[in-house]
Amino acid sequence: MTADDETTLPTDQQSPFVLRRPTLEDGGAMWRVARDSQTLDLNSSYAYLLWARDFAATSVVAERDGAVVGFVSGYVRPDSPGTLMVWQVAVDADQRGHGLAGRMLDHLAAAVPGVTMLKTTITDDNEASRALFARFARTRDAQHEETDLFVKAHFPDEGHDPEVLHRIGPF
Repeated sequence: MTADDETTLPTDQQSPFVLRRPTLEDGGAMWRVARDSQTLDLNSSYAYLLWARDFAATSVVAERDGAVVGFVSGYVRPDSPGTLMVWQVAVDADQRGHGLAGRMLDHLAAAVPGVTMLKTTITDDNEASRALFARFARTRDAQHEETDLFVKAHFPDEGHDPEVLHRIGPF
């Protein structure tokens, strides 16, 4: 791990959280945090292991007292190198209320070179995520557009709600 891989979060007060790039060893914890969220689409544990290994530079984990308590997974769009696509954001229930999701997003926006645009998809009923990304746009005085991306007909399983694309930037 290098100094660039880890950021302790004291701003105006000392924070108990450390933000850093995930490692392969964090993949299982990322899967657990996603599972325990009970709101995210849970992928296989294998997917989180691959994510922690192959997309570490565009993802972040939050650690408290040596345990992973949150993560943001993302990737740079191959056809748009200035765009960070945020795939999942999750924080353990007992760690919510500290602004940790926003801090992780801020960390990624600053840590991924050349990124001036952020995109993510959110279902209409996920008010917490909608507020998180609206706040992210506001603090950067960035444009925030919402457009339908994946409608019900796109999903092969009948239980998935439509996903709205949120485009934030440039910032």
